[in-house]
Amino acid sequence: MSAPSMTLFHNTLSPFVRKVMVLLHETGQQDRVALQDCVLTPVSPNAALNEDNPLGKIPALRLADGNVIHDSRVILDYLDHQHVGNPLIPRDGSARWRRLTLASMADGIMDASVMVRYEQVLRAPEKHWDEWLEAQRDKIRRTLALLEHDAIAELTSHFDVAAISVACALGYLDLRFPDLGWREANPQLANWFFEVSQRPSMIATMPKI
Repeated sequence: MSAPSMTLFHNTLSPFVRKVMVLLHETGQQDRVALQDCVLTPVSPNAALNEDNPLGKIPALRLADGNVIHDSRVILDYLDHQHVGNPLIPRDGSARWRRLTLASMADGIMDASVMVRYEQVLRAPEKHWDEWLEAQRDKIRRTLALLEHDAIAELTSHFDVAAISVACALGYLDLRFPDLGWREANPQLANWFFEVSQRPSMIATMPKI
C-alpha cells in the first residue's frame, strides 16, 4: 500500500467534511488521503489551516503538488475526477445541473444548521437572536419539504453527489438537533435516510461526539 498523497483538513463532526469522506469511501480513495484533525470555530482559527486557506474553511485538501483546494463542492468535484468508476457528479447536461442543485439544497441545510449551532453555543443565552434562529430553522424545514415532495425518486435512483449531500445534512440534524422532529413531517425522506444510513460509507463516517 502506498503512502497517502493528499492531506485532508478534517473534523469528524463537520457535515461538509463528512461529504468528502463518504465520497472517498464510495470511490475507494480513502487510502490516498491522510487526515489532519482540525478543530475550529469562527472565533478560534487554526494557523496551519489559514496558511494556504485564508478563509480558514474546512474541509480543505492539500494535493500532492502542495496546492490546497477548499470548499466541499470543489473538493468533491476534484476527487470525482480521480477515480475510474462511474462519476458521482454528472459531467454535463441537465442531469449535472439538477444533481448539483439538489446538493446545493443540502448544503443550505448544513449552512443553516451550523449557524444555529454557533449562535446557540458561542453566544450567551441572553444574546440569542430568536427571530434569526427561527428563520434558519424555517430554511431547513422548507428545504426538507421540497426534498420530500419533489426529489425522493431522484435521491433513490443514485447514491451520487446529491444523495451523499442530503444524507450528510440529515445526519448532522440528528447529531445536533435531535429534537427537531424532521422525520414526522417528511416520512419518505426518513425512510430513504434509514436505508442509505446502512451503506458502509455512511457507517464508516458516522460522527461521534
